[in-house]
Amino acid sequence: MTTDGFTTCLWFDSQAEEAADYYVSIFKNSSIGHVARYPEGAPRPAGTVLTVEFTANGHKFVALNGGPEFTFNEAISFQIFCADQEEIDYYWTRLTENGGEPGPCGWLKDKYGVSWQVVPDRLPDLIGDPDPERASRATRSMLSMGKLDIAELEKAHAGE
Repeated sequence: MTTDGFTTCLWFDSQAEEAADYYVSIFKNSSIGHVARYPEGAPRPAGTVLTVEFTANGHKFVALNGGPEFTFNEAISFQIFCADQEEIDYYWTRLTENGGEPGPCGWLKDKYGVSWQVVPDRLPDLIGDPDPERASRATRSMLSMGKLDIAELEKAHAGE
């Protein structure tokens, strides 16, 4: 294994290039890399985008135009840990706009059906508090929300 870690491959029907551009526009430290195209005799017209390598928030991805055989579901999601409510609001808005779908407990699907968890970086401490009452209050609060509200989670955790 190389020292570069993992690359996540995202299978799209035919929107790989559009999706890569979309993700690069949302996340900092992002860029488009190599674009490979289908050659003559391939299952798609020659010149059609096959793969797009891109980096989003410093993580490597490949977007693949593989056809309609596979679609995204909630079994795999990407977690975005946010420092403050402004970050949560930004990612929630950007990823749900233009056909994205808000979900429960900080989860959402973007317009391509990719699942994301937009959560405060403090959430594991709140719901994993060694005090079971504090952890339970924070967890119940989280379970009642769509987009997570840090102030409300902290109030619940504190018993306010």
